[in-house]
Amino acid sequence: MRKTFLNRQILLACRHYSRTRIRPPSPAYAKAIIRVSNNVAHLGCPKEGPKPQQLLSLPPFPGHPLPGRKSASAYHVTAISWLKYYFDDIPPPVIQSHFNKGLVQMECLDSTNSSRSHKGQPLSMIKIKHNEVIEVGARVYVPVSVAESRISKRFDVIPSGTLSPNADEIEYLQRLVKYKDSAILVLNKPPKLPVKGNMPVHNSMDALAAAALSYDYDEGPKLVHRLDRESSGLLLMGRTEESISYLHWLFSDVKKGKSMSKAWNDACEETYQRYWALVIGCPKEKEGLICAPLTKVLLDNGKTERVMLANNSVLEASQEAITEYRVLGPMINGCSWIELRPHTSRKHQLRVHCAEALGTPIVGDYRYGWFIHNRWKQMPRVDFEPTTGEPYKMRRPEGLDVQKGSVLSKVPLLHLHCRELVLPNIAKFLLLHRNKNAVNYKPDLVNESRPDLLRFVAAMPSHMKISWNLMSSYLV
Repeated sequence: MRKTFLNRQILLACRHYSRTRIRPPSPAYAKAIIRVSNNVAHLGCPKEGPKPQQLLSLPPFPGHPLPGRKSASAYHVTAISWLKYYFDDIPPPVIQSHFNKGLVQMECLDSTNSSRSHKGQPLSMIKIKHNEVIEVGARVYVPVSVAESRISKRFDVIPSGTLSPNADEIEYLQRLVKYKDSAILVLNKPPKLPVKGNMPVHNSMDALAAAALSYDYDEGPKLVHRLDRESSGLLLMGRTEESISYLHWLFSDVKKGKSMSKAWNDACEETYQRYWALVIGCPKEKEGLICAPLTKVLLDNGKTERVMLANNSVLEASQEAITEYRVLGPMINGCSWIELRPHTSRKHQLRVHCAEALGTPIVGDYRYGWFIHNRWKQMPRVDFEPTTGEPYKMRRPEGLDVQKGSVLSKVPLLHLHCRELVLPNIAKFLLLHRNKNAVNYKPDLVNESRPDLLRFVAAMPSHMKISWNLMSSYLV
């Protein structure tokens, strides 16, 4: 009975096509099939399978021991260990599931350890298993969905402007603390919270930390480096005068020679910060080193200070500024995710280098990218995946509020986040220095077994998480 009904529906469909002189669509690449929906037969192409996702490029695997990793071996690191190390803020089951689905790939290296072919040709990639040992210089690619995360429906609360925070504000500030020992304090600073305050600004990070983060110390921690008010990420503070002096020396651009011990000097050489930023456009080169000195100019009769690239003029005072950058993935909706590693510490260095040196200002940076922001249309557009040449389409998850300063909001917030920080274990080296200067020196086995380097990874704020999830597009 059912078969007779289907044959009758197919006959009626054919008569309808012949009367209206409309031919059925020709199949693109496969034999046409008949689909039945709501008791109506349709002739068309079979459904396409799942299409590849946008890929995120990890940095080349280094040949030295990974900072903060327990194992000292640098030549026997598996693929899953490398991904867990780089995505330290991602739950391990999420990373394992990407290996189980065969979504993790690696570039094929030739005899010269080079996988970059001629421009316009796709990269040669192979799928890898979780237990495969990573070679030095290998590049691993994983879908950007590995870093997708749930978005809180509540805004990030900023404490009110008071020098005496209440119990709720103290609890909120203490939740920002990622690490605490006898020497340092590491926080994940939210956006729109000023770091260094002045007379009219009371809710700055230094004032709030002095009131709420002293713990069992008589005085609160002090800042040793700064982040812009609009940016977010890892912020380092010293808890004692001795540790503050060491940290100031560590983050100063002028080093006065080496000191203490070889282990301390080696740890200082490994110190670095890595930022993630969403920029408008895409740099011409996928990775490189920006060496562009900066200078400061005064505007509005000296009321406003602006940083800009210095010209090759002897009369103009300038400061050396070096930034290493790497593009994380292809351009989607006219924007690209990039990774920045500053080698110098200058005011607004990353923002100026992105806007003026690369020509790709950071999303939400209206001071240095106002002109391009005006031209940039925050509308879905078609971009092309570099390896296959197929178009991408931005997906918009249902129920997601994009008006929290994300890339699709009317006024996006600054998309600049200090994601990773590696520095020496200050508490360990201070204790070693004190013990060696003591009269009766005895090795402290417990202290010496602690790692020489500390590594921290901070999750992105809500508006950048929303943008990341939106940019985690599938092929059309």
